[in-house]
Amino acid sequence: MTLNPMDLTGRRVLITGASSGIGRETAVLLSRLGATLVLVARRADGLAATERMLEGTGHRVAPYDLTATAEIPVWIKQIAAEGGPLHGLVHSAGLHMMRPLQVMTQEALESTMRINLGAAIALLRGFRQKNVVHRQGGSVVFLSSVMGLVGQPGVAAYAASKGALVAACRALALEEARERIRVNCVAPGQIHSEMADQQQQSLTPEQWAAVEALHPLGLGTPADVASAIAFLLADTGRWITGTTLVVDGGYTAH
Repeated sequence: MTLNPMDLTGRRVLITGASSGIGRETAVLLSRLGATLVLVARRADGLAATERMLEGTGHRVAPYDLTATAEIPVWIKQIAAEGGPLHGLVHSAGLHMMRPLQVMTQEALESTMRINLGAAIALLRGFRQKNVVHRQGGSVVFLSSVMGLVGQPGVAAYAASKGALVAACRALALEEARERIRVNCVAPGQIHSEMADQQQQSLTPEQWAAVEALHPLGLGTPADVASAIAFLLADTGRWITGTTLVVDGGYTAH
């Protein structure tokens, strides 16, 4: 028998943002590695489409609006009560918008922070509850961004939320180590996705070509990021916590 250190057979993982992009690709990969999944997003139709792509059985679709951050711990406890404890949590849902400072509104700033940072912390608060996380512990992966590590004009709110997530990850990893819960981030560069398509539409062809040129290995794919997430969830990441795994095709090497 071939040893697969990334085997997730028998493990249950909740994934937010599972209706498209990185979240969907992560769900598909984890199902192929043997995991049973709880798929979360606002769009039930998108989640249903993702579910049809999964291998294995026992998966669950759980539509939820993550802006209701205060209710997340109660909601996630109910999910565990109905389907069993969770071994992993992936927060892939996120809000990205181009808002130069002169047109940035308080509402835009707060909504970005609520989804990208507030929901992440609320999800971990829910995950760590008794009878929610598996008795042997678990692994949490937050999706950050290279924009949380470097600067770029027009994305101050997004960069602030993703940078805060990196900082929170380090502190939360120390808090949760005694509960045998590992907390890490993955920080992608520019990838081919629906979000990237929206960003491309707001740029000129010359500006988009400049974005591509900043990635020495070219733009990535959702599968590239999903593999990094799976690595941190599986036993391959057993001794890794409080870190940010940069998956950016060389963007931050400049």
